[in-house]
Amino acid sequence: MSAVVEVREAHVVHRARSGGLFRRDRVYALTGAGLCVAPGETVGVVGESGCGKSTLAKVLVGIERPVSGTVAFRGRDLWTMPAAERRATVGAGTGMVFQDPSAALNRRLTVRRILRDPLDVHRRGTRAEREERVRELMALVGLPRALADALPGQLSGGQRQRVAIARALALEPDLVVADEPTSALDVSVRAQILNLLLDLKERLGLALVFVSHDIQTVRRMSDRVITMYLGRIVEETPADRVGDAARHPYTRALFSATPGLLDPVDPIPLTGPVPSATRPPSGCPFRTRCWRADEVCAASMPDFSAASRPGHRYRCHHPVQEDQPIRDPAPQEP
Repeated sequence: MSAVVEVREAHVVHRARSGGLFRRDRVYALTGAGLCVAPGETVGVVGESGCGKSTLAKVLVGIERPVSGTVAFRGRDLWTMPAAERRATVGAGTGMVFQDPSAALNRRLTVRRILRDPLDVHRRGTRAEREERVRELMALVGLPRALADALPGQLSGGQRQRVAIARALALEPDLVVADEPTSALDVSVRAQILNLLLDLKERLGLALVFVSHDIQTVRRMSDRVITMYLGRIVEETPADRVGDAARHPYTRALFSATPGLLDPVDPIPLTGPVPSATRPPSGCPFRTRCWRADEVCAASMPDFSAASRPGHRYRCHHPVQEDQPIRDPAPQEP
C-alpha cells in the first residue's frame, strides 16, 4: 500500500536575527529528514525543545517548504504542483491540530462557522449538506449540539480542542498531524483528548503523526517512534521496543528520565553544552553531550544502521546494546 506522505532528505534553514551586518546567521531547523507514513499508522515524534519536531510537522502538511528535498503526498511531490492544486491537495488531504486551541480558533466565529469554514472554502456539498456535516462532526468529537452557536471564549479548554480536532477532520483527510495537542490542557482533560484521538484513528482509519514532549503518551499512542535531535532524525523505533531496545544513546537518555509507576526516575546524566542550531557541531550533533563519543563521532555523521527487528534503524557510531536495561547508569569518565 502506498504511503500517505513521504519526506526525503528535507532541509529547512531559517535566517536568524543574530550575525553580522551583511550576513545573518542561519538556523538549521531540519537537516536531511526522511519519513514515510503509511495509511492507518500512528508515528510519534519525540525530542527536546528546539529539535525540529514542529518544523517536521509543518513540512508534512505543506506549511513549510524545505530548501531542498521532496515532500510527496500520495506519490506526488507537493512543491512541483501548481499553487492552486497544492492548496487543494493539502487542504483536503491533511488536517492539523495545533498546540493551543485558544490561538488556533477564530474568537469571533461560532463553533458552527468554524466547522463549516473548510466545507465552504472547498465547496463541499450544498448548504444543507454542510450543516448536516457540522452536526456529524460535533457528534463525532463528543460536543453537544447546544454549543453550535457558542464562541470559543465560552468553551472550556478541552471543548476548544475538540472543536479544533473536528475542524481538522471536516474534509475527511488521509493524514492528521497533532502538534502537542494536549500540552495546553489541564491534566484532567488530557486523557479525554488522547482517548478521543485514539478512537477516531481506529474508527476513521487515519494516518496520524503525533508530536509531543510526553514520552509515555507517545509510546502509548504510536506504532512507531521517531527521535529527533538538533534537526536530525537519529532513531526510528517500533513503539513496543522504544525502551530497552533503543540503540541511540540520546533515545536512552530521554526514556531514562520518564517517570514510571514501578521504577523510580533514574535519568542518564547528559553533560556538556547544548549545541546551537546556528553553529551545529561537526559529525554527530549529539557528541558534545554523549558519554560514548570519540574522535570518530566528531569526524562524520553516521548513516542509518538497521537493528535486529524490521522498522528499527538508528544513526550512531557507538550504539547501546539492545539487551542493556534502560536505567543502567551511563559510563562515567575516569
